[in-house]
Amino acid sequence: MATPTAPPILDFSPFHGGDSEAKSKLVEEVRRCCLYNGFFQITGHRVPLDLQRGVMKCAKRFFDLPLEEKMQIDKNLNTFNRGYELLRSQMLEAGTGPELKEGLYIGEEISEDHPYFVKKKLNSGPNQWPQTVPDREEFQKTTMEYYHAVFELAKDVLAVVALTLDVDSTFFEPLAEGAVATMRYLHYPAQPKDQDEKLNRGIGAHTDFGCVTLLLQDEVDGLQVLDMPTGQWLDVKPVEGAYVVNLGDLFMRMANDKYKSNIHRVINKSGRERYSIPFFFSGNPDYLCECLPNCREPGAPAKYPPISVQDRVTEAYKESYTRAEEYKKEAEMKKLASTPAISTIRA
Repeated sequence: MATPTAPPILDFSPFHGGDSEAKSKLVEEVRRCCLYNGFFQITGHRVPLDLQRGVMKCAKRFFDLPLEEKMQIDKNLNTFNRGYELLRSQMLEAGTGPELKEGLYIGEEISEDHPYFVKKKLNSGPNQWPQTVPDREEFQKTTMEYYHAVFELAKDVLAVVALTLDVDSTFFEPLAEGAVATMRYLHYPAQPKDQDEKLNRGIGAHTDFGCVTLLLQDEVDGLQVLDMPTGQWLDVKPVEGAYVVNLGDLFMRMANDKYKSNIHRVINKSGRERYSIPFFFSGNPDYLCECLPNCREPGAPAKYPPISVQDRVTEAYKESYTRAEEYKKEAEMKKLASTPAISTIRA
């Protein structure tokens, strides 16, 4: 058996070039990754390095704010998943503790008279912007410029993935038209090295909910991908300018399990703070996810019934946040049960 290696770094530039041989090589490399574990890194894309550096600075400026100022835009104050997420709010891996990360959820600006907001579509509403962050206007401008740049890159990635399935590069345009995507600024506090890593995961072992994820890492490592054949956890080393790309559960479902949505986690054992910016591309909320061409044997039934983007991703969100709340309630009950009762004697 070959020694497992971390997701390869692929040069994405042939997608935009005129060298058909280089483009075919890229498509074949992406196909192999999708079949194996659904993970790869890309360089040579069209998101400027200066914009990446600028948006990472925005993330750090936000998380440097006092907690009470971040809590002014708590995402629990709205129903459309925009705003600040407190440390230990989510729990993706059963048996661990709620996760040692805080976040800021950002998406396309959806006004309250927009049909998506009125119909309560997936993660659709106005962004909740911090009012006290330094250079507030630049913060918002850089954030949204970056959001739109990565949105376009996600569509390019889907075009290449379409080619790996021997369909036209435009195949996923209906999925991408009117798509919902969520970007998160994430901050992982430094963990003391003697902490139990099982209980103090940055993010527990999980697969992503949607179609495709593009992750921008800072220089601090911590992301690990499970190599399924060997059971080994492989470190995904940060590469400046690169994106870690992976397929999500919704895409694996459409691919009839032919392509993989693989398990990954974050354990920040560096002794340093870590920042990352994942971009979760779900798709048009009304898009009906069905078995893709060339993903099942002729005459064989699909493994999964059709489901909309809206319904499947909403289900997955509820599962992970409910798990965290149940864990916290159970921990509180254990704490109360172990507290000695104090009796009072009246004179």
